[in-house]
Amino acid sequence: MSNPKVLIFAPADPTGETHRWLEEAGCDLVLGQASWKTPLGDNESDMCAMAKDADALLGTSIRSTPISGRIMASAPNLRIVAKASIGVDDVDVDAATKQGVLVIYSPVESSWGGVAENTMAIILVFMKRMRERDEAMKRGEWRVPALQGVYLGRREDGYPGITIGLVGFGRTARRLVDLLAPWRVRILAYDPYVEPSRFILSNVKRVDLPTLLKESDIVSLHVALTEETRGMIGTKEFDLMKKAAILINTSRGKVIKENELIQALQDDKIAGAGLDVFDDEPPAPDSPLTRLGHKVLLAPHMSSANWGSGLQSDGVRNATRTVLTALRGEVPDYVFNREVIPRWQTRFGGHSLLNK
Repeated sequence: MSNPKVLIFAPADPTGETHRWLEEAGCDLVLGQASWKTPLGDNESDMCAMAKDADALLGTSIRSTPISGRIMASAPNLRIVAKASIGVDDVDVDAATKQGVLVIYSPVESSWGGVAENTMAIILVFMKRMRERDEAMKRGEWRVPALQGVYLGRREDGYPGITIGLVGFGRTARRLVDLLAPWRVRILAYDPYVEPSRFILSNVKRVDLPTLLKESDIVSLHVALTEETRGMIGTKEFDLMKKAAILINTSRGKVIKENELIQALQDDKIAGAGLDVFDDEPPAPDSPLTRLGHKVLLAPHMSSANWGSGLQSDGVRNATRTVLTALRGEVPDYVFNREVIPRWQTRFGGHSLLNK
């Protein structure tokens, strides 16, 4: 029996630790060109050639060449596509399900918790004018009235505090609620797929999307990219928001109609945007977003990247463990397309390809 073949289409383990796990289990590895630092990798034809007869595909985000049905069809005995990230929007999940392939995501706490922390930091940078104050000091200015910040929480004197609206109420949004608790802000959330008790337990008011947009001073997006959420925020939604509102997106760039966001910022329909994700990644150097000054706070899709956590440790280890589990003929945790499990078990269940 030949060794199982694993294509690591977007490596994200500079230590090589998880590669050794696979090799010690008897796997042959093929490494693609994409990496954690850049989502730009091999083209589809090259990916098909590399994936030929593979038993598993593994990697982090790969924007330039998503894992297509054609790529997966190059590997008739493919068992699993394992992502080291939370999102699977760069995998054709429908094609995987038709082929009987498990698609795995990695919702490790160090990643989604890091995103929540990063969102909190963006809120404070905007509300407390930290960039502007720093620059003023370096220009020799002192206590300029325009540098006053916003007091976040309600006070005993009757000040109600700001309202923060969370679009999506999964793990990341709920952790952000925990971080916001001491600040005593009013929190709204919209998520039609989360049971009402979750909102009650978190002391969050459940509302529809238009209400959230109209009433929030900060709107923060925490949704997976699906056909339903693709382009869900555009001109119509910006028209509902307060002119002083800040939009934060640490989920996926294509949730926002980016050109319409740029226009809304240029027209002062909203006051600012904090973006860790973009329509195309990396965005073009001449993107209008880079010329909007303090209206925008931009980051290179690194909310989950923190020393000792994130994709380069927990996420990669999780994805690698799921590959080893599938190659042993067992169903791993974190299956995204769970409807495929019965068919997968009939085909691969109990049939191990590993030497240990």
